[in-house]
Amino acid sequence: MSIGGVLAALKPEFPAVTISKLRFLEEQGLVTPQRSGSGYRMYSRADTERIRYALTAQRDSYLPLRVIREQLADLDAGRTVEQPGRARVVTRDGELVAPAPGARVSVAEICELTGATESEVDEMAQAGLVLADTRGRFPGRAVQVVQAVLALARYGFSPRHLRTVRTSAEREADLIDQVVAPLRAQRSGAARERSAAQAAELAELYARLHAELLRTAVDQLG
Repeated sequence: MSIGGVLAALKPEFPAVTISKLRFLEEQGLVTPQRSGSGYRMYSRADTERIRYALTAQRDSYLPLRVIREQLADLDAGRTVEQPGRARVVTRDGELVAPAPGARVSVAEICELTGATESEVDEMAQAGLVLADTRGRFPGRAVQVVQAVLALARYGFSPRHLRTVRTSAEREADLIDQVVAPLRAQRSGAARERSAAQAAELAELYARLHAELLRTAVDQLG
C-alpha cells in the first residue's frame, strides 16, 4: 500500500494519525517500507501491522517509542513480549472505563482506573493539576489528567514541570468565559444549554489550535 492507503486503513481505529506520524515512525526505526522505482513508500501488510502495534501501545499503555522499538525487535526474534504498563480497568468491549466529566471520584477510584498511587495523585494535586472539593473528591476529568501526567512522567516530566500547562488552560478558560458569559446570563434554560455547548466547542477549538502550534514548534526544533 501507499502511505495514503495505510493512513486510510488506520484512520478508523486511530482518528488522530497523520501522514507526518507515519513518516515519524519510519524515522524512529519502527517500520521500514520498501521504495518503488520512483521513490514512493510501499507498505506491506506486515508494515501496517507494526504501525498498528506501535499506535496501540502508545494509546493504551503510554509506552515510549524506545520501549515499543525494543518490543518489536523481540517479536522479530521470536521472543515473548510482556506488555508492561499499569493496571487499568476496562469494560467488556475493551474500552477504558472513564467517569462522566460531571461525576465526582475519590482518590481510590482514580488509582483504580489509572494505576497511579495515592502519593502520585497527591503530588499532582499539590501542583494544581487536579483539584479536589471540600469532601476530597475530584471531577471525572481528573482521571484523564492523571493518565496524561503518568504518560509524561515516563519521559521525566514531574507534576511541577506541568504547572505552566495548567496556567495556560486557566487563561484560555477565562477567555472562553468572556465569550459565553452574555448567553449564560440569560435566565432561560435553553440559553444556558447553548452557553455550555458553545463553551465546550470553543474548548475543543482551543485544544486543536494548541496542539497544532505545539507540533509546529516541535517540528522547528530540528
